[in-house]
Amino acid sequence: MNHAFPSLIILLFLCGLPGACGEDTALSAADRAVLARLEEAAGRVTTLTADMVQEKRLAVFAETLVSKGRFCFAKPDRLRWELTEPVRTGFVLNGRKGYRWHARAEIREDFSISREPVMKVVADQLMAWTRADFKWIQDEYRITVLQASPASLRLDPKREGMLKYVDHLQITFAPDGTYVCQVDLFEKDGDSTRLEFRNPVTNGPLPDDIF
Repeated sequence: MNHAFPSLIILLFLCGLPGACGEDTALSAADRAVLARLEEAAGRVTTLTADMVQEKRLAVFAETLVSKGRFCFAKPDRLRWELTEPVRTGFVLNGRKGYRWHARAEIREDFSISREPVMKVVADQLMAWTRADFKWIQDEYRITVLQASPASLRLDPKREGMLKYVDHLQITFAPDGTYVCQVDLFEKDGDSTRLEFRNPVTNGPLPDDIF
């Protein structure tokens, strides 16, 4: 997969490809309570910023590929995902519209998610995770609660498009449940990706021009 663009973002698109969904497994009352607590905690967040570090480990090499960047979110529907190392690239979502850029092209490209299915899938996934929208997430994944506090979830994809590539994801939340602090993705071919959100700031002021 392209190292210049986060592996997790590419796989978000695969998750949204048409295909049959597997059967779901009912959650226990205790597990439903964990998800409800996470939804309530995320509901208190109006803005979120964090540094991102992605480590991609390849099964056939000892090398670890590292990308760094910045994530910003503001309710209800504004988001900035920006890589700064090893190349500068990223995108901004502001409602149903946005723009993306790449340092090599040195241009800004506007887009509308109503006309671009890839960006719509990415937007839907990122917004669902930031808001802890488990009703939406359960349509895409079978959820297993690994630990109640700090909350840790295992996600097994349902859609055939993602099942071809992804074995499962493990999502770790901050102790207060307000945001995701780590995502581990395990691929069918033995590769794995870890995405960490560091130095988070919740409900702080954000300049309008970052969106």
